[in-house]
Amino acid sequence: MPEIGILIVDDDVANQNALKSLLDSEGWRVRIVPDASHALAELATSAWNLAIVNVVVADLGGPLFAILRELSEAAVLPSPDDLERPGKQLRVLFLVPVRLAASVQPFLESKALPYSLKPYHLHEFFEKVSDLLVESGAIEEPIRTMGNFAVKRSPVRKMRSSSSGSHHSRRAAMFASREDYQMTEEEMAEYERQEEEERKKREKALRDRERL
Repeated sequence: MPEIGILIVDDDVANQNALKSLLDSEGWRVRIVPDASHALAELATSAWNLAIVNVVVADLGGPLFAILRELSEAAVLPSPDDLERPGKQLRVLFLVPVRLAASVQPFLESKALPYSLKPYHLHEFFEKVSDLLVESGAIEEPIRTMGNFAVKRSPVRKMRSSSSGSHHSRRAAMFASREDYQMTEEEMAEYERQEEEERKKREKALRDRERL
């Protein structure tokens, strides 16, 4: 069976680790890149079946998003008797933080671009990944049963009670089950606040590095 390659484009370390744990459990080859320049270099290698991309890193007005959109809008695999076209196509799944959903989600839907809101429902997210791998030609049939990946269930409020909460709690909440993952308006607001604070910290750290 050919090796399945998945490229993750995200600058959120907690999200990187959670996604890699899930995809590694299936025995797939996973590579993480944190920015657009590295992503463009990896896409040029044609070594990937699926790219999972945070829209914050892609930038809807930037060159990376333009390329990803073109790839995502490409025709799905032809019939097996069409031998003139290559048998491998890269598919794209965009990740949309909930704080950006109101502005980004309608745009992606209008272009019929696959996306998943972050945080995710674990099984729904995995089903989207599986379906896109089928479209790419990497697997023949959708996968509905995950491998050895397991997430200890943790109440969502524990993750949001403090911005210094454990890495495991954030990872667990990132992949909550349908039954466990129910946010009140207050919890959603608190989550968005913490996401914004983390974004500002990353931007400040980047500016500090550029000054060196």
